Amino acid sequence: MIHKLHIQTHQRSEMIEITRQVHDLLKQEKLEDGIAVVYSPHTTAGITIQENADPDVKHDVLMRLDEVFPWEHPKYRHAEGNTASHLKTMTVGASQTILVAGSRLVLGRWQGIYLCEFDGPRERTCLVKFIRG
Repeated sequence: MIHKLHIQTHQRSEMIEITRQVHDLLKQEKLEDGIAVVYSPHTTAGITIQENADPDVKHDVLMRLDEVFPWEHPKYRHAEGNTASHLKTMTVGASQTILVAGSRLVLGRWQGIYLCEFDGPRERTCLVKFIRG
């Protein structure tokens, strides 16, 4: 079964932690051991695992991505004007695979799963698949 998470974003660029929602789905599945795949079916929103203890990390990551991929560039040709969003998503990636052991997501002490919005605000969908193993 593929689960869907619907997430409303509120800013052009933001990182929204979805660890709790993925964990709640895991509890529903009653999976003891295996893997969880979290996937974003969007070309301008990605999925990452990052520190969830200090909110400054999210700020710094988004700031640096803006520096590397500015919103406007004289050589961008994409008519929608969101080339930077596509580049950021390519860099972050569309999915993450997380181990499951003892009915828990195997994440480090300070790790969380994030939807990375790069072209908001919008309603986004994250797909979650659990695989027994």
